[in-house]
This record gives sequence, structure tokens and C-alpha cells, in this order.
Amino acid sequence: MQTTIDRAPGDDATAILGLDGELDASNFQGVIDSASGLYAEGARRLVVDLSSLTYMSSSGLVCLHALALLFRGMPPPDPEAGWDAIHSIGLDTDAGERVAEVKLVGPQPNVARVLDRTGLGRYFEVHPDRASAIASF
Repeated sequence: MQTTIDRAPGDDATAILGLDGELDASNFQGVIDSASGLYAEGARRLVVDLSSLTYMSSSGLVCLHALALLFRGMPPPDPEAGWDAIHSIGLDTDAGERVAEVKLVGPQPNVARVLDRTGLGRYFEVHPDRASAIASF
């Protein structure tokens, strides 16, 4: 998988993380590490561009949940926790409150289906393009 990192024009507090390829157990920790670095550098809002993501496994769900926690100033779940990391998603999403600090852009149908079927899609605002996601902050 390839990742790209950009900043919103004129707004250093908003980072854009582009994902291209497959998000799975082999690379999800690298995405979390990249986002953690952005947060450490001062980014407080994150746009995750999923428009070129062709596949997302359960590790991808853990990854998106971790990004939400990071940008809320909370520690992400331990990736070694296995099913506990998956179960913690349900605990955080039951409140029905969307994450204000992280927006998703353009998931392809198969990725959108994973988000919908797992309920994680209710946790994030989804936008058709980067510009509308950035404008929504």
C-alpha cells in the first residue's frame, strides 16, 4: 500500500492522509504511525482519502478507529490486543457520536460496504472529495 501526506492549503492543523491499495494486517500499523507523527507535528484534524483504497480488512477497521482516538488526543488500542482491539471499536461507537476530528473521503463500494456492515461508517462523516471534507471542519 502507498500512503501520501498533504496539508490543507493555508491550514497546517489539517492533514490529509491518502491511502492507495490494500489496508490490512501487513501495513495498518504504518498508517497509525504516520497519523501519530502528524498529530505530534501539530495536526489536529485529519482527512483520510480512501478513494484509491481497494480493500480493507478487519485490521483496517482497527486502524481507522485508532486514527479517531489519536485525533481526539487519546491513545490508540494496542495492535497486539487482537480481538480486544476489535471489540473496543464497538464500545466507542455505541454512543452514536461521530468523530469530529477525522473525516473520510470517497471510499470505493467494497470499502464502503465493510464500513457499513461493521457499523464503523456511522462513526465518521464521509465526503465525496477532499475539498468538501476540509470545508466541513
